[in-house]
Amino acid sequence: MSTKIYVSCDSGALSLGAEKTASTIAQQAEKRGLQIDLIRNGSRGMYWLEPMVEVATDKGRIAYGPVKPEDVAGLFDADFITGGQHPLSQGLTEAIPYFKNQQRLTFARVGITDPVSLDDYLQHDGYRGLNNTLAMTGAEVVKQVTDSGLRGRGGAAFPTGIKWNTVLNTPSEQKYVICNADEGDSGTFSDRMIMEGDPFVLIEGMTIAGIAVGATQGYIYLRVEYPHAHANLNSAIESAYQAGYLGDNILGSGKSFHLEVRLGAGAYVCGEETSLMESLEGKRGLVRFKPPLPAISGLFGKPTIVNNVISLASVPIILDKGGEFYRDFGMGRSRGTLPLQLAGNIKHPGLVELAFGPTLREILYDFGGGSATGRPIKAVQVGGPLGAYMPESQFDTPLDYEAFAQLWAVVGHGGIVVFDDTVDMAEMARYSMEFCAIESCGKCTPCRIGSTRGYEVLDEIIKGHDLNKNIPLLRDLCDTLLNGSLCALGGMTPYPVLSALNHFPEDFGVSDKANAA
Repeated sequence: MSTKIYVSCDSGALSLGAEKTASTIAQQAEKRGLQIDLIRNGSRGMYWLEPMVEVATDKGRIAYGPVKPEDVAGLFDADFITGGQHPLSQGLTEAIPYFKNQQRLTFARVGITDPVSLDDYLQHDGYRGLNNTLAMTGAEVVKQVTDSGLRGRGGAAFPTGIKWNTVLNTPSEQKYVICNADEGDSGTFSDRMIMEGDPFVLIEGMTIAGIAVGATQGYIYLRVEYPHAHANLNSAIESAYQAGYLGDNILGSGKSFHLEVRLGAGAYVCGEETSLMESLEGKRGLVRFKPPLPAISGLFGKPTIVNNVISLASVPIILDKGGEFYRDFGMGRSRGTLPLQLAGNIKHPGLVELAFGPTLREILYDFGGGSATGRPIKAVQVGGPLGAYMPESQFDTPLDYEAFAQLWAVVGHGGIVVFDDTVDMAEMARYSMEFCAIESCGKCTPCRIGSTRGYEVLDEIIKGHDLNKNIPLLRDLCDTLLNGSLCALGGMTPYPVLSALNHFPEDFGVSDKANAA
């Protein structure tokens, strides 16, 4: 009888040598005459343990990591295929505190199944949500999503049910569903992990969305930098077509939904939904004026759902277990779970899925283990390159959209980038302005010109030139960007810039916060 051994094919694990580790395991097993079934799964999200190897035993999966190719022979000598003890042994995967203390709903299958095996997906509750959907009216499906309290996980946090209801009630012969998979925020990787580790859950979520609102065509707008996600999505889509989960007559229901992947060319601004649609239509990625909203006039002028990967991947469990089940997780108006991504100067980087509510401090220390350098954590940027820099005094803020908004911060896509006390926050503010200048689509003057003038002014501030003039000028530029930009790229660049200035004035050559104002 062969032993099942799991090695991640997630690109994060591959970058750390998982491919070589897997091939060495196969070679050693053959050399020793041992029967193994080597399965390439998604990552469990504990990146400091990658490449992580799991062995299926009677007690459950036992993890070993990080396993380098030169460690493999020693693992076999220690009889790891029966769960033998070894210095790299982490015990039962499910019992590792980092993993055990999570609440995995959207990521329930990631790291457990073979990502491109439809049989694996079905054996782990896959397509139960779609089966329920086919027995419901569109309005009933939309009500479940509305009742769940699901909000956009891409950053804007707009209620998903309201968006779907608008598309449902807008008459049109053709409607579309678009998945925004242009994950461009620094320190974020949850979209990629879903697409690489459980592509069927995204496909099922998009199919449910299409059937609910009467859309027959879907597009996954994927960033070109994700080749492994691209391959897994296409493989899963092909399997779904062959098995009748996509196409003109889904499971004999008479309902139709078609799906394909389109690659973006790497423009950050195409993560903005209207710019994304321009790109899909074959045009330059420029932000559109609103109204009309995409839900009324979107792709090719038709009613269009545009949701983030995690938003759509959260839909199957809502339709499987009901909106109330999902709503019971979280706090306030932030319902369900959010996959948080720990990156930067952190001891235990990786993905943590939790219900809304724990504090930033709990995430940083109970899961992240503090800084990788062992030095004090000085600042944390939450929500991507346009998110505010939060000082230690704000670490007790609960992960909640409204709680963060009160501090002029954003939860965004759930990316958390950590900096220790060696960081220069004036340099980070300059980086934010320069990022905006480079990535601006150029359509509106505040973003196009203001960001360029912004990093020029910051250059002067960093040199210590005429602070009494340049700091007020920087604040004035931020006010123009905030209130005059066409989209969130320019409109949110002041968040990191002003938060750095307000909380860390000493890095700007200012003696106290009163003078920084």
